[in-house]
Parts: sequence; C-alpha cells; structure tokens
Amino acid sequence: MEIFVVGGAVRDALMGLPVSDRDWVVVGTTPEAMAEQGYLPVGKDFPVFLHPQSREEYALARTERKTARGYKGFAVQAAPDVTLEEDLARRDLTINALAVPAALAHVPAAQWQGHMVDPWGGLRDLQARVLRHVTGAFAEDPVRILRLARFAARFTDFTVADETLQLMRQMVEDGEVDHLVPERVWQEIARGLMTNKPSRMFEVLRTCGALQVLLPELDRLWGVPQRAEHHPEIDTGVHVMMVLDQCARLQAPLSVRWAALMHDMGKGTTPADVLPRHIGHEGRSAKLAQKVAQRLRVPGDCKELAEVVAREHGNIHRSGELNAAATLRLLTRCDAIRQSGRFALVLQACEADARGRLGLEDSDYPQARRLAQALDAALGVITADIAAAAARDGLKGAQIGERIEAARIMAVAHRIHGLPDE
Repeated sequence: MEIFVVGGAVRDALMGLPVSDRDWVVVGTTPEAMAEQGYLPVGKDFPVFLHPQSREEYALARTERKTARGYKGFAVQAAPDVTLEEDLARRDLTINALAVPAALAHVPAAQWQGHMVDPWGGLRDLQARVLRHVTGAFAEDPVRILRLARFAARFTDFTVADETLQLMRQMVEDGEVDHLVPERVWQEIARGLMTNKPSRMFEVLRTCGALQVLLPELDRLWGVPQRAEHHPEIDTGVHVMMVLDQCARLQAPLSVRWAALMHDMGKGTTPADVLPRHIGHEGRSAKLAQKVAQRLRVPGDCKELAEVVAREHGNIHRSGELNAAATLRLLTRCDAIRQSGRFALVLQACEADARGRLGLEDSDYPQARRLAQALDAALGVITADIAAAAARDGLKGAQIGERIEAARIMAVAHRIHGLPDE
C-alpha cells in the first residue's frame, strides 16, 4: 500500500500558497484492507475512508469512464491494480494532476524535486502559468469548463491554453453544457464569485460560448449601450463585470456579489429604439433575477438580496434627493426596519454599482451613510410607547400605524437634515 497527497494541495504548496485541505490517494490496496487498519468507510459512489486519527479523507485510486451524459453518467473502478498515473489521468487540469508521497506531504515543496509524480506536465504548466486540460478526462465532464473558468478567476496571471479553449468551445457546440445539473452550476459559480477577480470567470465562460448557454440573460448584456454621462464605460456587460470586481475589492459576501451580477439584467431586454436609455429596467431586472435564481436553485439569501438590489438600486442612488417621508418609504420597500443587516448588504451592492464605472472606481458613496443613519433614526423610535399612547387616545389598528410612521418620519427628518458633510 502506497499513499500520496494529490491535486490542489500539491499545486498550492508549489505556488507558495497556504494549504488547508489535503486530498490523499491510496494505491495497491482494497477496501477490506483499509477497514482492517481502522479506516472508516464513508464513500457512496467510490471507496473513500476517514483516517482513524486525523479524520482526513483517503480515497482508493480509481478510474472513471463516461457512460452517459449527466452527473451520474460515469463508471467508476477502484481496484488494487489501478495505478497512481491512472488516477491522475482523471483529473481536470495538468496543474491538478500532481502527486507526492505522503512522507513528503509536510516538508517544504522545495524538497520535493525528484519525488513528484507528474505524468501530464503539470509542473511545467505551473511554472509557465498555463491552464491546460488533461487529455481525455476533461472532455468527459462539462462541469470542468466551469472549474477552469473559476481557476482563471483565482489565478489571474494564468492563461488558458489554446488547445484547451478550442476543446471547451467544441464541448459547448456538442451540447455538453446543456446537460449540467443546476446544483453543480451554482456551486462553481458561487466559488468563482468569491475569488479576487470574479469577472475573469465570466470572461472565460463567454469566450468559449458557455455563458450563452448557462446565463443567457447575462451574456446578452455585452454590446448593450448605456448613457455615457452615467456610464463612461458605455457597455452594460463591461459595467456589470466592473461592479463584480468592486464587490471583491470591498470583500463583499456571496449574496452581495450575486446581487451585483443580477442587478442590471433588465437592460438586456430594453427595446432598441429607446437605447441608450433604460426606463423601467429595475423591475425587469428583478423579474429576471428571480427567474435565474429558480433555474439555478440559488439559495434564498442570495435570491432575495438580488431582487431587492435589482428593484431599488436606482432609487438608492438618487436617495439624496428624497425628503424624509420618501426616504422612509424606500426603507420600508427594502424591509430595512425588519432586516437591517440585509439592508447593509443592499447598500454595499449599490456602492459597488456606483463605483463599477470607468473613472469612478474610487468615488465616494454618501448615499450609504445617509440611508444608514436614516435607518438608525427610524429604528430609534420606540414604537411600543407610541402605540400605548395612541391607544389611550382611542386610536386603533391603522391609526396607530400612521402615528408610528409619523414619528419615524420626524426622526428621519431630524437625522438626515442634521447630518454633517462627512
């Protein structure tokens, strides 16, 4: 029995990046022998075991052969005679098809020379900063197109090999991407959104044609013009990518980044004869964001935030022009009084939107401060006391609500008119 650490842990160590999780492959043994040594079987589709002390996962070396389209269309064989090289042959990229003996897993990568197993030239591609597919295996699983795009967003100084890009285009043309399971698409998109350059993921997907299949609502934004006085970058697709990268710059959470991706979807449906204006695009964007979320089975927090941002971002940008009553109505539409934490995320998405424009990347966004303080003022109103006083005056139901609203408007008016310039 031989044990190797493989894949991302080897890649990251060679790049000088921190290694958090390690993937272990075991060669030359059987599930029964693993169990006898105290390893706990946990795999359903193929033999995976938990180490008796570290609880890390150890997988038996295996081969995979595509038998049909779809996530479960693979025949898996794990046997004592499956070699490490055969196991590495099923990996997606050459830089992920590297292995070192377990004995060297915790020593500096500089000491690995002469001990690495590298049948696909992964070390060469790592040094050349190239993302290249493993011949044969990559084409058998279209989710690997998404994985490569995600790696391109994570490792922004890497280029995609020409032959790999050609293969990805052929896979799209052959309809392979059409059969991806929504959960797998969302999983890869979500991970790509959380990189330091998420726009790169969508750039790669668009270049190979996969974006048109997976997110046609996003793909059609490129080439749609906007008014130059508001959007010096003109192109809507370019703008959305700039907003996304601003989210990364702000270290925004996933829900904010998803909302940024969705916020201008409606501009892709603006009639050509009214361009570059986009009257009513906010409502159309909210509906499209809901449609995409349902199709990809997006988590509820991401779905809900995207709908609010899509619907209200224009009003939030113009909120400096609103009086106290209109400001409170905006807060109410955003459900800010009940969900103040979510409203902070709405403001962060809108800040990224305002900065995601050519030449405005470092601009201030006073709307966020103003609305945050208006919300603070509204939350400071003690509604129980007002309701009790109104009841003593003989008021009921909606009348009590009106009195509470009036008190909140007064509190907001006092706060926003008294705000300092900074």
